[in-house]
Amino acid sequence: MAAQRSTLKILGVVSALVAATALGNAALAANPKLKIGFVGVTSGPAAAWGTSNVRSMQTLADMWNGAGGVKIGDKTYDIEVVTFDDQKDPKLSIQGMEKMAQQGIHYVVGPNVDDGAAAVRPVAEKNNIIYFPYAFPKTLYQKPASNAVLGMVANYQSGPAIYKYLKDNKGVKTIAFVAANESDPLSQRDSGVEAAKALGLKVVASKDTYANDTTDFTPVLTPIVALKPDLLVLSGVAPANAPLLIRAARELGYTGLMSTETAQDANVLKEGAGKLADGFISVGGASTPEIRSDQMVKFIDTYTKKFGEYNDESNTKVYALEYIVDTLKANPAAVDNIGEFKKTMDTFSAPNPYLKDANARLTYVGMTSFGQKRQLSVPMVVNEYENGAFKTLFVGHVD
Repeated sequence: MAAQRSTLKILGVVSALVAATALGNAALAANPKLKIGFVGVTSGPAAAWGTSNVRSMQTLADMWNGAGGVKIGDKTYDIEVVTFDDQKDPKLSIQGMEKMAQQGIHYVVGPNVDDGAAAVRPVAEKNNIIYFPYAFPKTLYQKPASNAVLGMVANYQSGPAIYKYLKDNKGVKTIAFVAANESDPLSQRDSGVEAAKALGLKVVASKDTYANDTTDFTPVLTPIVALKPDLLVLSGVAPANAPLLIRAARELGYTGLMSTETAQDANVLKEGAGKLADGFISVGGASTPEIRSDQMVKFIDTYTKKFGEYNDESNTKVYALEYIVDTLKANPAAVDNIGEFKKTMDTFSAPNPYLKDANARLTYVGMTSFGQKRQLSVPMVVNEYENGAFKTLFVGHVD
């Protein structure tokens, strides 16, 4: 029995050594983590904006990590997405960016609104963080600012294109605006009014506002509907508010066109307004079935399987993490040095994996709007909602 116990003890020691060796080898073989942050809204009326960011980043990271990681220079990394819900509160946006700085993160996607993007600027600049807001104030992207990169098409780029299309193709001559009484939508309203006037459209209403927590929009829209504008623009409207505004306008007898320059969620429109939302025009995700590549199809399929649904806006949101990683590939020194990243942006060009066109490239743009390359080049897709889904109205580009 003593000999048997001795043998078992030896076998146990050998097994433990084998297990320890295996764990050690696994640890040696594991890829280092490259942390990319997200600070933005994933709760409340605007939750769809930030949720599509996070889900896009997580889906793409899973695809890359599952394929063995991302090779940047002589190292291969697994991408780790670190998220923070700022609840659309600028104070929380600052807290979120500070947490990213504490973790040594140099690249952050978000915030999703103007106030949050402006609030985090000092933190980003102090802590050497490049961030990719979905917010439109030009001061974020014009010199002396240099750490913010616009992640999508701005309203002052898409608005004029939408109004011109509707003027030329739908006979729009008069236009009205309504906006939430917050800096982000008010700013979008003001630039929309300016663009409409430049196109020769008659602005019949531009001062009507509502509180963002409004649930009954009838009093707000009654005087506007009475003016019978050809086009009613819901400036900067949050996804949760859009169907309520649409429903109220239609129930008041409004028969004209409605549009917005913010991205929307087809499921939210379907649940909140149903058939009343048919014909609603919005900026869509940067892909359509006609232009998307096999890689984009794979991304959509992976995303849908992971989360049980897909948000059209993720056709745009997939780009931020792709740009970050591809720019780092172009200059590995930028992994820990945002100065190198900024230098690379001016000449960066890489194949666009999400478009069918073999000549499509990822580049930084924005010279016309900002005087420096501080915007991701993504297709400007404008959608029309119909029968529970978006269909493409037209596709444009920004220089």
